Amino acid sequence: MLGLLVAGAAPAAGTGPAATVFDPMVDQARQRDVAGMAMAVVDQGQVVYQRAEGPRGDAAGTQVDADTLFKIASNSKAMTAALLARLVERGRLRWEDPVIRYIPQFRMHDPWVTRNMQVRDLLIHNSGLGLGAGDLMLWPEPNRFTRQDIIAGLAHLTPVTSFRSGYAYDNLMYVVAGEVAAAAGGKPYDQLLREEVFVPLGMDRCQVGAWSVAQVGNVAQPHRLAHGRPVVAGADGDTSPDLPSMAAGGIRCSLRDMTRWMQVLLDPALVPGWLGSAQRQAVWTAHMPMPLGERQRRWDNAHFFAYGYGWRLSDMDGQWKVAHTGTLSGMYSSLALLPDRRAGVVILINSDADDARTALMQAALKHYTAPAAGETVAGYLQQLDAERAVRQSAGQVRPDTGASRPAPLTASARWQGRYRDPWLGEASLCPGRDGLRLQVDKSPQLRGRVMQLGDRWWVQWDTLGRDTDAWLQPDDGTPPSVRLAAIDPDIDFSYDYQDLHFTRIGDCP
Repeated sequence: MLGLLVAGAAPAAGTGPAATVFDPMVDQARQRDVAGMAMAVVDQGQVVYQRAEGPRGDAAGTQVDADTLFKIASNSKAMTAALLARLVERGRLRWEDPVIRYIPQFRMHDPWVTRNMQVRDLLIHNSGLGLGAGDLMLWPEPNRFTRQDIIAGLAHLTPVTSFRSGYAYDNLMYVVAGEVAAAAGGKPYDQLLREEVFVPLGMDRCQVGAWSVAQVGNVAQPHRLAHGRPVVAGADGDTSPDLPSMAAGGIRCSLRDMTRWMQVLLDPALVPGWLGSAQRQAVWTAHMPMPLGERQRRWDNAHFFAYGYGWRLSDMDGQWKVAHTGTLSGMYSSLALLPDRRAGVVILINSDADDARTALMQAALKHYTAPAAGETVAGYLQQLDAERAVRQSAGQVRPDTGASRPAPLTASARWQGRYRDPWLGEASLCPGRDGLRLQVDKSPQLRGRVMQLGDRWWVQWDTLGRDTDAWLQPDDGTPPSVRLAAIDPDIDFSYDYQDLHFTRIGDCP
């Protein structure tokens, strides 16, 4: 069996017997315009495979290795849940405690929900809010929202179902969970996470809170596909700020860190006393049923799907599976465990590579759950392409906006002005040097030129991908108002335009 690679020594290809299995998988996945990729496999508690290669993007010629830091995005949620479990074990809080015991200013739209929201509810996506509700206070990053802004904004988000009646993935509740941990633990979330998770588990490279990118070094930068190849987009400055999203998706770790995380989760004896059996069981208990999709039934032979505390739980070919993914613009991660055989796989990618991530993880797990099936990464990619072709044939594609022109200022005069949304805050719909522009005050990247396509208007964002552009829907009410709607049917759900309602509050400056 292979041990952990020495610092900085991750090869361009794996070594040892497992390399003959996993190298072809990685090679096939990397053909999908992937920039940098790092992958590790644990079996029977031992590291049997590691591979890291491709451009980091922080300087010309730099390459990913086992110590390169990646944004793990929503794989941060499991670490937040582990931190809370440690506090529960120490008697600093209970899962059943009301949130308002720790955050008195916490408010939901419904006062009854405010009073009855428990700490456990923050982790299992049962708030009644819609998918990704309020995420525009978190992303695109960086922005000027604080955790206090996010907590205050919750009261203005209208639920789409009753409390605890169903599953809808959210991020804001994990921001609240991080603040609950800080209140119960008596220290800021980032300090607690370092003390309670990173240090005792030996995850030495992981970063959270504000930190110096320049001093830490070896940091993967996000990439976006442009003209058929991945290019750096949204690179770090010298310092990574204390992001409000950190408890939900703001942690960065290396392949070596994430491999250690997997090993400790699979074998408690590696760090005796770090987390007792009762809280380990609580974290991996099915607390909220999730919809089981057709592909999951077909690919995994799955029969159940549920959310634990920071983890998705299911069955795969008769084996227990514990997993999560992480997705940010230009950064993708995936981690999956098969606890009964003490096996796990982690994948870190610094480019938009959803299909590559999905197919690679699926093939790697199938090596353990159904090796006789002989499924390949290339085969899974073909199936994903076929699914996309079906959607396209059904018209589920972004409309062609190539014939657009800048919206005439005269036609839009009655809607120009300053606007306010109850949770996203103030924005301007005002003339600029290149025509009518929309700008959200607290989210600098939500700025763009208003275009006209036939009798419709839309916003072409200055720095975001075309898949994030939005229809602009003015209303001549009293006062005038503006709504946004996604143009691309495959838009990331965190662009929750449907939850916005801007009302005019004044004239343009």
